[in-house]
Amino acid sequence: MDKTMTSAARAVADIPAGATLAVGGFGLSGVPDILIRALHDQGADDLEVVSNNCGVDGRGLGILLGSGRISRVTGSYVGENKEFARQYLSGELEVELVPQGTLAERLRAGGTGIPAFYTPAGVGTQVAAGGLPWRHAPDGTVAVASPPKETRVLAGHTYVLEHAITTDYALVRAWRGDRHGNLVFRRAAANFNPLAAMAGRVTIAEVEELVEPGELAAEHIHIPGIFVQRVVQLTPEQAADQQIEKRTVRSR
Repeated sequence: MDKTMTSAARAVADIPAGATLAVGGFGLSGVPDILIRALHDQGADDLEVVSNNCGVDGRGLGILLGSGRISRVTGSYVGENKEFARQYLSGELEVELVPQGTLAERLRAGGTGIPAFYTPAGVGTQVAAGGLPWRHAPDGTVAVASPPKETRVLAGHTYVLEHAITTDYALVRAWRGDRHGNLVFRRAAANFNPLAAMAGRVTIAEVEELVEPGELAAEHIHIPGIFVQRVVQLTPEQAADQQIEKRTVRSR
């Protein structure tokens, strides 16, 4: 089945207001920039996003955030986005902060049909006890706080119950992909992309290099096409447009 789309705009055209999205990337590495920009141009708002972080000001998910299109974020890192912090502290944005490994496992669990799991991460903290501020009121008080979570002692150790995450759509970026939706991620750009791809009911992948079915060795495929519904081939210019969040150099 050929899953390629003629454009990013067509690939995201049916994403409605209020949709939930799992988005790959970490900082600016492996971020599906072209799909995010297409979604921004499409106009959907009130989006609930699940991603490690929310990009930076003017880049990645920061584009949607800056235009007020995101109402809720589930992530593990606020990052370098000043607008993210401003919206959260002013009560414009609801934020659920999750330990990074737990976020990864919640996405993976959603993709594999596991409804919930127990983890030691967060035991003895507000992650388990509740009370983390999800949304602030305009006066700075806590309007919505996280609820307490179920804990259980197993083999003499306490664990907290975490629920799987599934979303209406997922946006990911891959290094290589074929027309059947099989994807390969390169180096650090893998990060949350395979997990996001698994969690989305409709997964849309932008790929830097599109190949024909059979060209990808089976043992090299990170996400099989069963998890991917739409594929968008990037132009060479789009594939090359990759920014570094914090460029650090040393003198020679």
